Amino acid sequence: MSIRELCRSRPETFLDTTQTLDDSEFVIFGAPMDLTGSYRRGSRFAPGAIRRASRYMESYSLRLNADGEDLPMCDVGDLQTANEAYEWLNQINTVVTEITQSGKTPIMIGGEHTVALGAIRAFAKIAVVDFDAHLDLRNELSGLRLSHATFLRRSLEEKNRTIVVLGARALSKEELAYAQELTYITAKEISEDETEESINAALRLLPEEMPIYITVDMDVLDPSEAPAVCNPAPEGLRFSRTLDILQSICLKRRVVGVDLCEVTPFYDSGLTSIQAAQLLLETVLAIHKSGFRS
Repeated sequence: MSIRELCRSRPETFLDTTQTLDDSEFVIFGAPMDLTGSYRRGSRFAPGAIRRASRYMESYSLRLNADGEDLPMCDVGDLQTANEAYEWLNQINTVVTEITQSGKTPIMIGGEHTVALGAIRAFAKIAVVDFDAHLDLRNELSGLRLSHATFLRRSLEEKNRTIVVLGARALSKEELAYAQELTYITAKEISEDETEESINAALRLLPEEMPIYITVDMDVLDPSEAPAVCNPAPEGLRFSRTLDILQSICLKRRVVGVDLCEVTPFYDSGLTSIQAAQLLLETVLAIHKSGFRS
């Protein structure tokens, strides 16, 4: 099945874009999977909420002196609802594969963080940068081997990928024991770094020749800045610091895909969706400005 068969268009699009799939370099789609949540549910409403927030924010980035209205970007809508996690991941894999094979860059809006596994599987050779309060390295959670808390472990089991987690601070003993399989930089280390060392440290961990896939769990941010997430954790990153690191990676390395997950929009008055929309805009602008193409 193709993108047009798997995705249903929505009346609202990100940044109110009307560009077509054929004319775009960036393809936004929603993956509103919301099956395995262990605390707050409602991430299936995030793609719509983030799109609505984007339509009422200014599109110009003073950080990059670039305008989102100039982005060659389309929004193809949301994947159709599936009953099982593996069905969601198969759909996501199919869509991301089609996007990348046509030379475009996929931008996925979740949904729970499990959806990232479907996108990661679509790439033969990538390094993964995961902005997240959690390591998501559990073997099981509530009897499920495939969930928002296990997806990164499944990814490592399937293929020996380079994975760097940024902003970690909410971990289990089980995950710490398994964490030697990847590298993580804690939120405390990043927040206390008054230089660019944490950014440079992250970049040094990523092979220069390796394309990068970025996945963002919005709980990487401090709950004061992003309260409406599935599993909030105190002592998170500030929004500006997170953008600094994100844009630095995007400007210096070849980024072949991005997802943003774990917003539960009905747990606040709209702040988290606004932050998510701004983060996506600034990230895509940085990728476009870098000159790298997937």
